[in-house]
Amino acid sequence: MSETSKITIDARGVATLTMCRGEMHNAFDDTMIADLTAKLKQLEADDSVRVVVLAAEGKSFSAGADLNWMKRMAGYSYEENFEDAMGLGGLLETLNFLKKPTIAKVQGAAFGGGVGLVAACDMAVGSEYASFCLSEVKLGLIPAVISPYVVGAMGQRASRRYMLTAERFKADEALRFGLLHDVVDADELDGAVEKLIESLLTNGPASVAACKDLIFAVYNRPVDETVIKDTAQRIAKQRASEEGKEGLGAFLEKRKPAWVKGKN
Repeated sequence: MSETSKITIDARGVATLTMCRGEMHNAFDDTMIADLTAKLKQLEADDSVRVVVLAAEGKSFSAGADLNWMKRMAGYSYEENFEDAMGLGGLLETLNFLKKPTIAKVQGAAFGGGVGLVAACDMAVGSEYASFCLSEVKLGLIPAVISPYVVGAMGQRASRRYMLTAERFKADEALRFGLLHDVVDADELDGAVEKLIESLLTNGPASVAACKDLIFAVYNRPVDETVIKDTAQRIAKQRASEEGKEGLGAFLEKRKPAWVKGKN
């Protein structure tokens, strides 16, 4: 069986996880879901990795569920369907809460679960050819497992339209309501992703991970004594860390911090 995804890591610690089923529009099944989950966990455990880019070969980013997988699911019991759905849930959870910053590089169409992959990344850049569809209701299904990430990225209002109608929408519309952060010409996609990577690499890797965790900790929570105490503890811990001391020292001494490669 050919590989469903591959990893490349450059000298800077930028990892690209590429879906390799271009001829199948990168539609995924349980095998590909397990493969992506395992590779993401591998990248998270690798201290040399600073940034993870999620990309795809071929014309489409991801068509969502594979047809043969859907045929198998049609005969599943409730229990089998539950276990199957938990596999996708595990992939999205791993991607969403990865301690490394993640960028979705969307060169083409993303349908169903493919939209979930985009939404679960910290940043998403699309080409002019990117398009999206939450098509589940056309099949008598619902976008259940991806919904926390999609609604979080698109907002409730846009989700209520596009989840219920299953309309296809283009990159500029995805940009308008926040599923994408940037839309560029196809030949500028690599450069747009590289611009984000360069920004991320100037930042302390531990502080980036802590900041990502901070966002999840405070989002949609009331500002009360618990939150105030928690956030104060977080900054105190970061200030006292080796990375915090190095960053402040570099700023005061007008030099580059240790995590930025190159001459001061």
